[in-house]
Amino acid sequence: MSERSCGDCTLCCKVMAVEALGKPADSWCSHCKPGRGCLTYETRPEECRHYSCLWLTDRWFGEHWKPSRSKLVLTLSKDGIEIRCDPGFPDAWHKEPFRSEIARLAQAGEAEDLTVLVIVGQRMTLVTATREFDLGVVGPGERIVRELEGRSVVGATVVKTSIAKDAAEGGD
Repeated sequence: MSERSCGDCTLCCKVMAVEALGKPADSWCSHCKPGRGCLTYETRPEECRHYSCLWLTDRWFGEHWKPSRSKLVLTLSKDGIEIRCDPGFPDAWHKEPFRSEIARLAQAGEAEDLTVLVIVGQRMTLVTATREFDLGVVGPGERIVRELEGRSVVGATVVKTSIAKDAAEGGD
């Protein structure tokens, strides 16, 4: 099999934030020509140079997961997998075969203490083996805290980062 390439796909240039450019998530990068690529490719920021979505790097994600087709960009985070939806297609992750495959990812992730987080605009949904937790908008300085019974997630809340640190350290 040949190595995958972005080709006509530029969805990461829309859904991902680029700190070096001050580009927020869910808006086209001013250097992107949608469907064609980066107009400043040779001088693009380091965070763009080092970025690869999971469709490019992991063969488990079949051709239907190519972001330009699925309207979903999958990335690794320190806690698991983030699935970013094109804001023009906010229900893309609910469509088959994606919904079933996301459920399988969540089930496998739960066994390894990894999360599957769907991001649509500024709203986040934590997907677990048995349910979805609509977390609303999780802002800077906030963190998702999961309530576990064994390895199963039975609850999820959003708290200020300082509160999450205190709880992890045993404080109130």
